Amino acid sequence: MASPRLLFVLSLVAFINGQVVKQTESAIEELEKYIQNKKPEINQRYRLHYHVAAPVGWINDPNGFSYYKGEYHLFYQFYPYDSVWGPMHWGHVTSPDLVNWKWLPTALIPGEEYCFSGSAVVADDTMVLIYTAHIDDGKHVNQSQYLAFSEDGVKFVKYEGNPVIPRSPNGSPDFRDPKAWRHGEYWYVIIGSKTDDGRGRVLLYRSSDLFDWEFLTVLGESDGKLGYMWECPDFFELDGKFVLLMSPQGIEPQGDRYKNLHQTGYIIGSFNYATFEFIPEVEFQELDYGHDFYAAQTTENDGRRYVVGWFNMWEAPHLEETDGWSGAMTIVREMELYENRILMKPVKDMASLREEEGYIAGDWMTNQDLSFDKTAEILFENSLDKNVELLLTGIDGGQKVWLRWSPTTKKVSVDRGNNDVRQVEWVPTENKSWRIFLDASTLELFCGEGEVVFSSRVYPDGGWKVTNLSNQTLNVETFKLKRSIPV
Repeated sequence: MASPRLLFVLSLVAFINGQVVKQTESAIEELEKYIQNKKPEINQRYRLHYHVAAPVGWINDPNGFSYYKGEYHLFYQFYPYDSVWGPMHWGHVTSPDLVNWKWLPTALIPGEEYCFSGSAVVADDTMVLIYTAHIDDGKHVNQSQYLAFSEDGVKFVKYEGNPVIPRSPNGSPDFRDPKAWRHGEYWYVIIGSKTDDGRGRVLLYRSSDLFDWEFLTVLGESDGKLGYMWECPDFFELDGKFVLLMSPQGIEPQGDRYKNLHQTGYIIGSFNYATFEFIPEVEFQELDYGHDFYAAQTTENDGRRYVVGWFNMWEAPHLEETDGWSGAMTIVREMELYENRILMKPVKDMASLREEEGYIAGDWMTNQDLSFDKTAEILFENSLDKNVELLLTGIDGGQKVWLRWSPTTKKVSVDRGNNDVRQVEWVPTENKSWRIFLDASTLELFCGEGEVVFSSRVYPDGGWKVTNLSNQTLNVETFKLKRSIPV
């Protein structure tokens, strides 16, 4: 149930702040007009068909991933006026099934603050966003936590009493990305931050009403080897264990591991709501092993836990920038805990995008090419006693990428050339198949039951050409995939 204070605030929103609401709606209407006028100028060569991307401009972190009034809501960090990072807004899409998406009006626009990342909860019938307000006056940077409300999941009004959490306990200016949830009679939120000596950590707070927050404890903290800042934390129960998911900045590369600029991974452990103590049981592991996966966020519905990540990486080449847009979300994956690791599988409704036209099934011989338009799903079984090697490029050229399995090293690798390789040991549960999703400029590889997943941006010219360079014939099925987000 909504608290009396929340009901009071909503009455203020409805009656006292009418002028503020009208001003906000007017600004959003002007922004939506700009977006509609700008869309025809976007170069479509790398535009994605079934991945969430902003209609124009730049996006990064997924935000506010939630379920409200029969639909999934996904927000994202958004700068509509250029294809590079700028003053952050919150873009917004919804879906009935986590596969087919529609754009909604921009949810949050910056005022004195940039609207940095955050999450969404539902209090009674009200959607509440909690996000980081980033304020930089040129001399000082402050990050604090704000609230915004909506009674329809479309129009949002910022709380006049913001901030609800004005500063970090140690005064660190790095204090961002709140992820909130409810347990029992209380709301909880975790926030990414850092120690005085520059080690990443996650802070835990509690509230009875979403407005007054009590700092409880440091939920987790780097020992010095896990980076200087823990961004985009998430905390949830999965198959009887608790998972602390976060994106550490500043981990040094270690062999095959941590070769991206920043990482996303998780720690498995136990948690006690009476003592607020999280006890790690399995050390930090990467969630996705590809080149371009960051700032993942989860939501839960009907007993299933879903995750989505930003399908780019900081300071990496974003070739679509010159086309008037940049950035995307991965496809949504369902999470499952198996022994000491998380498995990720595409949500089941991804199969609904398969088209009968272009379906291929049969033997895929060595050195044989398969050609596709902008989208494809490729499935095949492996003999793990022999090597697997696929070359992917554009029908008209463009970037190349090699997917490999080595029976000697027992590693799967994604190689974009020029020593730009991501690889990891793969120990299948039972299933030895690969499932590959190709969009106009994305590659996602799921191995087996999702023990190993790679998400990497690749930029082919024209459609896709995929060549089997393995020393084995592969039993393959391929599908063309329908568009699931508007042009």
